[in-house]
Amino acid sequence: MTSDTLDPLLHQPLRTQIAAYLAGAGEATFSDLKRLLGVSDGNLDAHLKKLLAADYVSARKSGDGPRQQTVYALTANGREALRGYVAALQGLIAFAQPDNAAPEPPDAVRAVKA
Repeated sequence: MTSDTLDPLLHQPLRTQIAAYLAGAGEATFSDLKRLLGVSDGNLDAHLKKLLAADYVSARKSGDGPRQQTVYALTANGREALRGYVAALQGLIAFAQPDNAAPEPPDAVRAVKA
């Protein structure tokens, strides 16, 4: 993926929010993410599974006994993907400025129009 295309996995708003929060916080429990993002268990679980499968997020168990919690963190791949996604969005914003005289839209614009 080039730096000026939108990552389809991160283009989903909740997954963008998860990645952005983990980039700033370092890590968070499932309960923390659920509370901060205001989503249901099932919705959060489904999106975390997609981020885990793409190796954008890692998970580990914390604590002993029956009250173990899953702690999530952004991986190096996830951090790189988020940086690329933000750069693509910045390219779209720059392209949308009235003073921009670029003859060709960035790949992200062409992808959105398709």
